[in-house]
Amino acid sequence: MVLVVLGIDALDPELVDEDRHPHLTLSAHHAIETIDSVEGEPSTHELWPTIITGLTPAEHGLELDDGVSWDNPLLNLGSTVADYLLPGGLQTRLGAWLLTNTSEDAFRERASYYADNGLTTVFDGREAKPIGVPNYVVDPDSEDREHNLRRNLGDLFERDPDATGGHTSSDPAAFYEECLEMSMVRIARARRGLRGKRHELVFAYTSGLDLVGHIAHSQPAMQERAYEELDEFVGELLADLDEDDELLLVSDHGLQEGVHTHEAMVAATDERLVADIESVTDVRAAIDAELDAHDHSPSPRDDTADVAAGGERVQEQLEDLGYM
Repeated sequence: MVLVVLGIDALDPELVDEDRHPHLTLSAHHAIETIDSVEGEPSTHELWPTIITGLTPAEHGLELDDGVSWDNPLLNLGSTVADYLLPGGLQTRLGAWLLTNTSEDAFRERASYYADNGLTTVFDGREAKPIGVPNYVVDPDSEDREHNLRRNLGDLFERDPDATGGHTSSDPAAFYEECLEMSMVRIARARRGLRGKRHELVFAYTSGLDLVGHIAHSQPAMQERAYEELDEFVGELLADLDEDDELLLVSDHGLQEGVHTHEAMVAATDERLVADIESVTDVRAAIDAELDAHDHSPSPRDDTADVAAGGERVQEQLEDLGYM
C-alpha cells in the first residue's frame, strides 16, 4: 500500500473544475490557507519546507530576504555587496539578474539542513522516496530532467521585476512545451516509484504549472491548456494505483494573471486524507496520520511481474522522451 503525494506548484483552487479536471479534484478537494513571504505573496522557496515539516518559514528558517534567497551559497557574494552598497529594490534586481544568469537553483537546500538544525520532516523514519522537493535535496550532485530544463531556460524565462508576473519569455509557445515536459518527467518518476512498491511514501513535486502561469497572464488559454494536460498526466498516475494505494495532491499557492494568489489546495482519492487539512502547515500531520493509521509497508513487486502488468509503459514513455 503506497501513499503518493504529488506536489503541484501553483495548482489554484479557483481554476480547477470537477467536470473539466476530474483527476485534479479526485474524490475530495478544497482550498487551504497558505503563508505570505516578506514580499506579500506566497513563496515556493519557503512553502515546501513548511509542507514537509509542518512549520512556518520563521520556524524552519528557510525564508526569503526581499524576495531573494540571499543565504544561497552562490549568492553570498552578491548578498555581502548588496547589504552594504545597494538599497532594497536594487538588491531584488541583483538577485533576479544572478538567478537568471547563473546555473544556480534557488530551491536546492540540502536534506541534511533539517537534521543539522534539529528539524524533522515527513520523510524521517519512513521508507520514503522524495522526488524533486524544493529545498530538500538528497543528492546535490544529481539532477533530473526538470532541474536540467529549469537551469537552461535562458531567455525563455527571464526574471524581470517590472513585468507582470515578474518574468518574460522570448518564445511563450516553446516555453510552454518545456514546462509540460518537466511535469511529464516528474509524474513519470512518481509512477515508477509507485509501481516498484518499495516505498510507503512517494512524494514528487513539479513546477511546470507555476512556470506556465507566470508567462500566461496575457494568454489565459495557455494556462487553461496546461490544467487540461496536467489533468491527463495525473490521470495516468491515478490509473497506476492499486486498490489500496492512495493519492494526495498538494499545492503551495495559486496563480492567476501571472501573480501568486493567497490560497493553496489539496485533493485526494479518499476524503479522510484531506479532512483535517486547513493550511499548508497541516499537510505534514495529515500524511503522518495516514501512514501511522494504515499499513503502507513496502511490498516490492517481482520486476518481471511488474513489467507484465504494464510497467513497461512508463519505461517506454521515458525512452520516447530521451531520458533512458
